[in-house]
Formats: sequence, C-alpha cells, structure tokens
Amino acid sequence: MLYEQFDLGESKPLDGGLRWLVPALVVAAAASGALLFYLIGLPLYGGLFLAGFVAMLVAAFVIDRRGARRIEVEPVILPDLALVGSALGFSSDPAAMTQADGSLKSINPAYKVRFGQQAPLDLGKGKQATKAIQSLRESAVRDGESSMADIPLTGGPANVQVARAGANGDLLLWRFVGAAPPDLLAVAAKRVSGATGDRLAAAGVLAALVDGNGRLIAANGLFTERALTGPLTLNEVPPFPEVIETSSEGAVRLVAEGPEGRPLRLISIPLEPAGEGGAATMLLFDWEEGPSLATSTNVQVLLEMLPIGLALVDRDGRFLMMNKAFRVAGGLPTDEMPSYPGDLVVKEDKAAVADAVRRNARGPSMSGDLPVRLAHQPGEPVALTVAGLRGLGDAAVLLLLKDNSEEAKLKRQIAQATKMQAVGQLAGGVAHDFNNILTAIIGHCDLMLMRHTPGDTDYDDIQQIKSNSNRAAGLTRQLLAFSRQQTLRPQLLQLPDVVSEVSHLLKRLLGETVQLVVKHGRDLGPVRADPGQLEQVIVNLAVNARDAMMSKGGGALTIQTYAVRADQVADLGSEILPIADYSALSISDTGTGIPASILSKVFEPFFTTKEVGKGTGLGLSTVYGIVKQSGGYIFADSKVGEGTRFTIYLPVHHVEAEKSSGRRPAKAAAENELWGTGTILLVEDEPMVRTVAERALTRHGYKVLTANNGEEALEIIDRGDEIALLISDVVMPLMDGPTMVRQARKTRPDLPILFMSGYAEEQLRKSIDIANVAFLPKPFSVQELAEAVRKALSDN
Repeated sequence: MLYEQFDLGESKPLDGGLRWLVPALVVAAAASGALLFYLIGLPLYGGLFLAGFVAMLVAAFVIDRRGARRIEVEPVILPDLALVGSALGFSSDPAAMTQADGSLKSINPAYKVRFGQQAPLDLGKGKQATKAIQSLRESAVRDGESSMADIPLTGGPANVQVARAGANGDLLLWRFVGAAPPDLLAVAAKRVSGATGDRLAAAGVLAALVDGNGRLIAANGLFTERALTGPLTLNEVPPFPEVIETSSEGAVRLVAEGPEGRPLRLISIPLEPAGEGGAATMLLFDWEEGPSLATSTNVQVLLEMLPIGLALVDRDGRFLMMNKAFRVAGGLPTDEMPSYPGDLVVKEDKAAVADAVRRNARGPSMSGDLPVRLAHQPGEPVALTVAGLRGLGDAAVLLLLKDNSEEAKLKRQIAQATKMQAVGQLAGGVAHDFNNILTAIIGHCDLMLMRHTPGDTDYDDIQQIKSNSNRAAGLTRQLLAFSRQQTLRPQLLQLPDVVSEVSHLLKRLLGETVQLVVKHGRDLGPVRADPGQLEQVIVNLAVNARDAMMSKGGGALTIQTYAVRADQVADLGSEILPIADYSALSISDTGTGIPASILSKVFEPFFTTKEVGKGTGLGLSTVYGIVKQSGGYIFADSKVGEGTRFTIYLPVHHVEAEKSSGRRPAKAAAENELWGTGTILLVEDEPMVRTVAERALTRHGYKVLTANNGEEALEIIDRGDEIALLISDVVMPLMDGPTMVRQARKTRPDLPILFMSGYAEEQLRKSIDIANVAFLPKPFSVQELAEAVRKALSDN
C-alpha cells in the first residue's frame, strides 16, 4: 500500500544536501522499523531490518561517488501500517497500535486473546488504574515513551510500556509485559475429565486432551477404559500418537484393543482456533459405514445434549442438522429446518453470513464471531460463531448460536434502573431547593393574612397565592415520592380498612358508568405504611383505570386484598420478590389495556399516553415511589383489549410485645396553645426561610437569635445565653446541622432540638440519629412551625 509517493523521475541532478533527501527518508524508515521490532521484544529482527537498509544506503553512496550525475529516482514507499500489524504478531506479549488519543488501530493475537477489542485506555481495573494508563499516554505523547510497572488490569496486573511511533509521531505503540492469558489448558482439562467428559462418554464419544507435544493431559472415563490399561497418570501414560494407530481406510484404532479393535473416526479440535500444532481436544467416534458421520446417531445425541445452539453445514453451505437449542435461539419451529444459514438473518446480513460460511468451508480451519440480526428478532444483534470442521464427513462448518434474550432483558432492566435512579436524584434535588422557596412564599402569605381579614381587598389575592403555593408543594411531594425521598408517617394498618376508607371517594370519582367491586381475603397481616399515601396510591390507580375504560363506555374496577404466605411466593414466578409474608392489593380494570412495548415504561416520570394537557406523567411514578419507600413491590400485567392489573405486595409487619411507655398524653389545652416565651436559636443558611421563620416565631412571643451557619450558632451558644430551643436546617454549607448539634450537646446536653429540611426524614435518619430531636419537613406554614415549636418545648 502506497501511503506517500514522490515523483522525482527525470529530475535535475540533486545538488548539495538535497541529493541526500531520499537516503535520509530511507534511514528514518529503517530506524522506525528497527525501533518497532525492539519495542515488541524482537531485537534480532530489528537488527536484520536495520542492516538491510544500511546495505542499501552504502550501495547508493558508492554509486554517487562514481560520479553518477543523473539518476532515475524510484517512488518512495513509506512504511505500510499493515506491516505494523504483521510485526505486532511476532510478539508473544499483548501489543496494540493506537492513535495519539488512544483510539485503537491495530492489535496482535495475544492482545485479542487477553483483552478482546477493548482500547488500552479502557483496560484499567478501577479509577486509579485508569488514571495511570491515561497518564502513560500523555507522557508518551509528550516525551516519546513512558512505562509503569504492576498496573492493575482486567484479569491481572501487567507492566505497561508506551512509545510514540509513526512518520509524524501521531501513533502510539502499547506493550503489556506479564499480561499472560488465562490457562486455557487447565480449563479444558477440567472439562474433559469432568461432567462434560461424562456426557460425551454417555453419547459413546472418547475424549482426550493433548498438549502441543502430543502428551495426554486429561481424558474421560470411556477413553481411559478402552485406550489405557489403568487410570490416567502423567508419568505412566504414553504419548497420544502411541495410543492410536491409523488404518488404511482413513480411520484409527486403539492400540490397546489390537488389530481387531473397532475402527474410530478422529476429530481434532484446537484449543486455540488461530494456532496450529498446539493443544487440542481429541474426539473419537465409532466408524459407521454408509451414512455420513455428520448425521450419525452419536453426533445427534451429542448436539442435543449441549445447552448451546449448534448446527452443522456442508461444503455447499446447506444445513445438515441442528439441535433444539439452535432452533430456539433462531426462532425456528421444531419441525422446520431452513436450507441455508442466511435464511435465519435479516436481508442486510445474508451476504456476510454466506461469505463467512464459504470461507470456513473451503479455506483453512478457523473460527470467528459474526454479529448478525435474526429475522425473528431484528432489534437485538446476536453473535453467530462460524468454525471450520475437518474430518467429520460431509460437515464442513460448525455454527454456534446462543439465545441471549434473557441477557438482553437484564441489560435493559439495569439501564432502566440506572435511569430511574438518576432521574430520582435529580427530582430530589430540585424538590429540596423548591421547598425552600415555597416555605418563604407560604410563610409570608400567613404573615400577611394575620394583618388582613376576610373582606379586605387583598385578602382574596393572598389566599390565591397561598393556594397555588400549596399546589406547588403537592407537586414537589410527588417528585419526592417518585425519588423515594418523601417524608412518610408510617403506622400499622390493615389493607381492607384503607380500601374501605377510600371506597366512598372512589365511587364519586369513577362515575356511574364504572362499577366498583371490592373483595377482601382472610387472614391478612398488618402492614406498616402511611395511610394517606396509600390512599393516594389507590386513587391514582383507580383514576387511570377509569380513563382507560372511558373509550369502551365503562366497565368494572375490581379492588381485591388477599394474603400471600412465604411458601406461595415461589409459585408467583417472580425473581424480584423476596421470600416473605405479604399482604397484597390488586386493582384491575376492563379497559383497553397497555401494549407490551410501553408496559415497561409506565412507571417512568413524565411518561404518559394521554393527550397533551390531560396527564403529567407523574401519577404512576408517584405510586411506584410510595410503594418502594414503604418497602413493597408493584407489578403491572396487561393484555390489549382485555384490561390491566396492578398488584402491590406489602410485607407483613410482625408486631412484638412492647412495654407501655407510661407517658401521659399532653393536655388538649396545651396542644392548642401556640403562644410561648423563651429564647430560640434559629440556624438557617437560606435568608428567605430564616426571615419568615424569625418573624413567625417573634409574633408568637418568642425571642429569636439567628445564625447563618453552624459555626455562627456555636459562637452564640458559647456566649452563655439561655436558649430554650435550637431550630436548625439539616443541610448547610461549612458545617451541617447534625455536626453543629453534636458540638453544642457537649456543653448543653439537655438542649432540645428541632430539625427542618426539604429532604425526607427517612433519607436523613442516619445523619440526624441524635437523642431528643424533632423534625419539621419543608415547606411549612406559620401555624405548623408554631405547633412544632410548642410540641418540642412541651416534650422536654
């Protein structure tokens, strides 16, 4: 391949230094080639390479000294990158050629066996190793070469060497010293002498593993029984060529069975398809006259026993046979076998499959993976392995096809879970910041309403602002419910009681065209959940069911509760549901149903099938978040045209005998009294929240000291002022609320604490796990703040 060509023919004599331009380029090319061989660990080849070019240079110098004035300059051919790939193949260590940015250009066989098609920058095991490899690349680009020892890579540590190469210095040569491939020989020996060898023996197949020197490494029981006089031991067993003898018919016989022994067909399967003369698995079948060995009973039994899809193809590219696993993976009926392998794939991949089969059938024996899309499942690419066969009668090509639908399903589930988690974190952060804003808006509205009475000109406007703020607060609660960061008030309850409470509301919501059917099972265990949030779950599912039945003119909504014992969980066929006792709640309708293509997306936030303006896409995501935060599980089943069923499993809460606390309930008069006295230290980093809270507490009779952060609060506490209550935000810069409280309790151990935050109490439970503290979620009104302060003071 000519990368550069200079037209210097019929030129004028080269004067001065110009006539040495071509020799200089030749010397540069020779030096680059010699350096390449040296870096991949072959200095002998590098020396020979450099010596040849030096000889050419000396000859050119002699001709020039004899006075040649005009020369015919041949086109200059710069080094071909294909030669680089060939040179890399001489190295026994993994080696690769990349661009300066690390993108892969060429690899040698050792690299492919060890790392596959991964680029060198992706081989690090962990963040530190990845940074080290990136640093090596930058050093090599800057300084010309770089190396580092014992870098943790995928599969084991190795010494990494990087050198800049190429005519323009825009390529990098990578070498991984000590990165030995896995011990394939040991793995193969374990299989041949283990369960795989036993299955082969049951099919009448003698199996033995032979290394590159012909020495027997392992064998199955049938081979040991027929070919050897005793158990397989490394010191006593003769080499494999001495165990068998070749007959005139092309078959082989076992020496131990003598001349009258049964003829056998020998098949050698190399351990490494790309290598020749190395270790191999030897399979010996009984010789059968007449029918082809590829269609013999032994081979058919062998193929049917293997869990991976296998098929045999003749030299003309036609199927000879295939096992059940191949039919399942290819989407074929049990009684159908296509003519050619190309019939299994989509139109665009037919030519590639046919070419791979032809090359392996008529060329040298080799194997390789081919990414294809099956005709029955074009959206999921699969790997079709094509391997050449020799010595198996009419069979010339072996095809391997694996049904990876479950693997693809797991990948989609992982991607979906990752996406849901990322959106949940985003929603939680947005809701936290929005709660601070809503706290200030609602608080200022309450303060303004204290100065206005119904009938004033501004009273209705203030009420409208507060009403809209409460609607916005409901939206943030939905976001927090989806992200499982909502503050719940869990308590022990029975599912039938919750359904009974909400059934009256459901009858008004569903209308006259929808019939509500409620069924309750027996022996339901108590669950621990927030009854208000659980009612919201039922209402959301019921409203969605009503909308799905509107196009059919109505229908029936069935709500059913029943118990699921631990021994019944396995019968449900779910891999997600842990073994435990559950109280189940199912809500089913007779609506239009949900197509399978979007059934997996119904719990995603902002996903809706309703018209624009009729759905926010937060209903089912809120349901999902509430159920998961309550420790439960929700599943959706649907058939188009028949209806949809949502099933919720909440774990049964086993109540332990609790001792009565002996604390008497506070008097009703004390609970209703919101005015108080004393000094309150308010710590809040948001000025708008701090201002409204300070004004609200001052109006209720308290003296308020304010601090912007935890450090300022500790300074105020150290002054020695008498403080009745400390109110603090949880998440603050410099020093957060729990850290500040722990410091303050060292000098004032009995100081009562009231935490407030836009995050959920459950999410902050680990950080605020401090004795004698109360929690107030944002956003809150002036009255809710006063009630929380009064309760915190009365409990101490």
